Amino acid sequence: MESTVLSLRIDGELLERLRGHAARRGMSVQDYVARTLMREDFDERFKTAVEETEKFYGAQDAPRDQVRPSAGIA
Repeated sequence: MESTVLSLRIDGELLERLRGHAARRGMSVQDYVARTLMREDFDERFKTAVEETEKFYGAQDAPRDQVRPSAGIA
């Protein structure tokens, strides 16, 4: 996997909070931020896939509490 450098400027208070979150998980701030972004990206892609599946099968007309995931998805 190729990596690229991303530089950003953040508030000092935010950096301290990120350091705390990372430390509780035994991670560096860089690793914590990267994993958080990857998780957010996954969540967005998963949500899009669910919406597309619902459109395909016509589930958008059913109330949310009546739409059940298939056996392979928990």
